[in-house]
Amino acid sequence: METFTAKTFEIPKLSGISEKTIEEHLKLYKGYVNNTNTIFNKLAELKSDPEKNAFILGELQRRLGFEFGGMRNHEYYFSSLSGGSKEINKDGELYKKIVEDWGSFENFLGHFKFVAMTRGIGWSMLYYDKASNKLIISWLDEQHIGHLAGASLILCLDMWEHSYYLDYTPAEKKNYIESFFANLNWGVIEDNYQKLIK
Repeated sequence: METFTAKTFEIPKLSGISEKTIEEHLKLYKGYVNNTNTIFNKLAELKSDPEKNAFILGELQRRLGFEFGGMRNHEYYFSSLSGGSKEINKDGELYKKIVEDWGSFENFLGHFKFVAMTRGIGWSMLYYDKASNKLIISWLDEQHIGHLAGASLILCLDMWEHSYYLDYTPAEKKNYIESFFANLNWGVIEDNYQKLIK
C-alpha cells in the first residue's frame, strides 16, 4: 500500500548548485518516501499482536520520525527552489514580519545563515509560531530532532553534506548557502507563511 507519493518539482538550472546534485538529491528524497511507506505498511502488519512484536514496533515507531521528517523537509526544500529564483516582496506580509521580528531583512538573513553554519548534519529552519505570533529560526538535527512543538515550517535549508558535496567541499559550505539563497523562490516561502496566518 502506497500511503505517500513522491512529489515532482519544477527546478530550473540553478546557479552554483549543479543538475547532478539535484538529480542525486531527489533520489535520496524518494528513498525517504519509500521508507516512510514501508514503515506504515509494517506497522499495519504487526500491530495485531503488539506484545509479540513489541521490539520491532518500537524500532519502527522510532524510525518513523526520521524517515517522515526526511520526506517532508525535502518537500519544503525542493519546493523553494522550484519555478526560478524570485526576490522577496518588500510590500508583502512576510517581509514586514521579518523586519518586525529582526529589525531588518539583512539581520534575519545573517542569523539564518549563521545557524546554517552549525557543525554537524541537519537543517536551518524558519518556523512560524502562531501562539506567540513569532518567526523563529532554529537548527534541526538529522531530519527530526529539535522540531519546535506547535510551530509550522516556512523555510528549510538542507545542510547535510549530500546537498552540496558534488559542488563544494565541507569547508566551502558557506558558498552553498549563498547559492541556495541566490536560487530561492521567495514567492513559495511567502505562500507558506500566508497559509499559516489566514
